[in-house]
Order: sequence, then structure tokens, then C-alpha cells
Amino acid sequence: MNHNTDIAALLLRIGLGAMFVAHGLLKVLVFTLPGTVGFFEQVGFPGWTAYLVTIAEIGGGAALIAGIGVRAISIALLPVLLGAVFVHFGSGWVFSNPNGGWEYPAFLTLVSIAVALLGPGKYVLPTPALLRTQSA
Repeated sequence: MNHNTDIAALLLRIGLGAMFVAHGLLKVLVFTLPGTVGFFEQVGFPGWTAYLVTIAEIGGGAALIAGIGVRAISIALLPVLLGAVFVHFGSGWVFSNPNGGWEYPAFLTLVSIAVALLGPGKYVLPTPALLRTQSA
């Protein structure tokens, strides 16, 4: 990768990772896990999946920020994003609509695919070789 591509990969990876961590913490600290379970059930998902999604968002987001397993994690988090698109689809396009539209989760889905294609880039936290992915 060239320098600009490495910086672009870093910015996208950190932005996406921070978004995932923030949404995971929102489920724990604001909505609470029982409230999140109730919401998941209300929109047709099994309640227990709220725990998996929360763990995936926080853990996956932190790993993306650090540059660990970037390609695999970006792909593994796609079902979370597509689930959000599904939940918000009936609310219309714009995310500022009541109950949120699907534009934001759809955009994040594309960002996650872009991050998976780019890989971690050159700028990652030092990690054991076993946890790193190839940057190209």
C-alpha cells in the first residue's frame, strides 16, 4: 500500500471501530442489556442475540481500532449491520426519521466492506503475529 492508502485504511478502520464500540456501549450503559433484549424481541430477533451483538460490537470495534483481524472482523460484523438495515428498513431512507431510517446502517455496511477489502494498512498497534492479518 502507499502512504495515502495506509492513512485511509487507518481512518476508516478507527471510525468504523469507534462506531461499533459506541453502539455496543450504548446497549449496555444507556438502553441496558435487558432493555436491548426487549428491543430485539420486539423487532423479531431472539432476545439472546442482543448479547452476541453487544459483545461483537464492543470486541470487534476494539479489535478494528487496534488493527487486529481487520478483514475477518469487518466481514464477521456484516450480519450485525445488515440486521440494523433490516430493523430500520420500514422507517424509510433517512436515519433522522422516527425510529431511524436505513441510510446509516447501509452506509456502514459499505464501509465495513471497504475496510475488509483494504485490510488494516500499515498503522496498527503492535500485536502478536498470530493475531495480525496481511495488509495487502
